[in-house]
This record gives sequence, structure tokens and C-alpha cells, in this order.
Amino acid sequence: MRLLSTLEVAAALGVTVARVQQMIWAGRLPAQKVGRDYVINEDDLKLVKDRKTGRPPKAKSGTDNRDAGPRTRGGGTATKRKKTRV
Repeated sequence: MRLLSTLEVAAALGVTVARVQQMIWAGRLPAQKVGRDYVINEDDLKLVKDRKTGRPPKAKSGTDNRDAGPRTRGGGTATKRKKTRV
């Protein structure tokens, strides 16, 4: 049983230390806190080794709104109002 630091785990998985910490906090990667740092059992890396990376793709919708322009409230225009002095 070899214990690894978050930096070593990040290098092994090809992610950042912050991502390793997120996996620990979410409960997907078991870890033990030693002082202010976390250590991870090398055998536990297999739990997250084959995970899907990145965000899931967005669901396809019936319409393509990329060219719709900026969104507005209440059907008005998307221009900024000028500040008036009182």
C-alpha cells in the first residue's frame, strides 16, 4: 500500500490538483487527511481511472438559437440606458 499526494495523483490522472480535490470532496476518490493535505491509496486510483472526462454534451434541441442575438427582458432592445443626472 503506497500513499500518494494530490500532486502525484493529479499527474497520474492527467488532471489538476484542484480536480483531484473536487473528486475527494464529492466522495468519488477515497482519501485520508494528514494535517492540511490529503493522501490517496495507490490502489484507489482504479476507482477514477476510467471516468468520463469533460462535460457531457448538450442535448440537441429542435431549433438552433446561436444566431438569435442577445436576449432581452420583456421584448425590448438590448441597448444600455444612459444615466441621467438629477
